[in-house]
Amino acid sequence: MADFNIVSGGVYPKLASGIAKKLNKKLLKVELKRFANGERYIRYEEPVRQKDLFIIQSFAEVNGYSLNDAIIELCLLIDAAKRASAREITVVLPILPYARQDRKARNREPISISVILRTLEMLGVSRIITIDLHSAQTQAIFSQPFDHLIASPLITATLQKLTANDKSAYLLVSPDAGRAKETEQYAEDLDLEYLHLPKSRSRENSSHIKRPSNITGVQNKKCIIIDDMIDTGGTLITAATTLKNSGAKDIIVATTHGILSNDAATRFKESPISSLYIVDTLPQHEHQAILGKKLKIISVAPLIAEAIDRISKGDSLDFMFKGKNNR
Repeated sequence: MADFNIVSGGVYPKLASGIAKKLNKKLLKVELKRFANGERYIRYEEPVRQKDLFIIQSFAEVNGYSLNDAIIELCLLIDAAKRASAREITVVLPILPYARQDRKARNREPISISVILRTLEMLGVSRIITIDLHSAQTQAIFSQPFDHLIASPLITATLQKLTANDKSAYLLVSPDAGRAKETEQYAEDLDLEYLHLPKSRSRENSSHIKRPSNITGVQNKKCIIIDDMIDTGGTLITAATTLKNSGAKDIIVATTHGILSNDAATRFKESPISSLYIVDTLPQHEHQAILGKKLKIISVAPLIAEAIDRISKGDSLDFMFKGKNNR
């Protein structure tokens, strides 16, 4: 693609503006509004005929949007572009909605992410770009190019600066068995020691997480926990409590997707966690207001901008991740 335009949905225009600025672009002008009955409306205010579009939409309950509002608006942006003869349409979804509903866990359930991706393909999307999928196999649902970016270079660079002066003072901790492999990879990249923290769930109430009251090997250590997503925060807060009770000097958490549903931000504020690093794939201004200096933002705009630039030039993305995004 010799030339392209950047389009922003209404959920997170600040991110789209940051990406456009790094690419020396201006956002394409789009009218976005909501009718009194809740229906969404969009209209491109500039021609898109035979143009290649990168439509950026995130999914959060902010700025008068529900998550499902954001999905509908994305669909309308795609449909309007297609009907106006846009050449290629790439959707940039920093977090993929419904990605955790990627299988049938019970009878008569939908596979919700399949519905989302098949809808985007039916509407005429040429390519999808997203970050840190819940399950890499999700890419198989979409038959067009699917670029799975990973935030680990951003998180690794941030933690390298944090730990550079005294690596022996820090310890990586896997919050559960599911994060063991990723924690080991981060430990190798950061040249830090690591351990795995046991976790189980109550038979009577699966939402109740059970941890040992204390563990060995963390006393006077600055413990770092890295996860791909924080929703309610139960796993990480219980892990932090165990580490604190075990004599950890400091507890630091880093994550890609900071959803922080319901009162999670308040619970993190009151938790033993001293610093929470979040890659801003979602708007964080409401969480920042609650968490203050405890919340540290890692900008995702440079990562997405580089990916768009490489795609527009027909260059490989493999260089950005050294093959790690295919694991």
